[in-house]
Amino acid sequence: MQPGQILVAEHDGVYVIKMVGDVRLTLCISFDQFIDSMLEDSDFCSILFDLTGAEAIDSTTLGLMAKISILGNQRRGIVPVVVSTNPSINRLLESMGFEDIFEIIHEPAAAVTDATCLPVAEVSEQVVKGKVLEAHRILMGLNETNRETFRDLVKSLERPGC
Repeated sequence: MQPGQILVAEHDGVYVIKMVGDVRLTLCISFDQFIDSMLEDSDFCSILFDLTGAEAIDSTTLGLMAKISILGNQRRGIVPVVVSTNPSINRLLESMGFEDIFEIIHEPAAAVTDATCLPVAEVSEQVVKGKVLEAHRILMGLNETNRETFRDLVKSLERPGC
């Protein structure tokens, strides 16, 4: 599997986030920092996730995607679009209940040529743990299935000394 990358581009408040390869927890801090700056952008008006190059996406990344959708909708009435042509990614999105918070399209999107790759941030284990916990709490809030799926993980992460 190809190592994961998150590429980002913006034009006139329209953001594109392209995920490529095996997108994992190692990118969560940079991705979360990007999310915060995007949501603070006064021009932010639309977002598209291009998952056509993604081979796998972990639950922490999915939780951060859900964060964008929930906060974008609350703050600006934005419903993000997800483009995914990979059947296994499509099943994953469906199993997480993403059709309730995203518009999902199963046709290829136009290529983005001026995207910037988010770096892997060097941070403490506690910071990463906090982001993993936040992302999974968001996923748990989407539906009962997710609540059951991630309950033990969240309890484990919430324990002192973990």
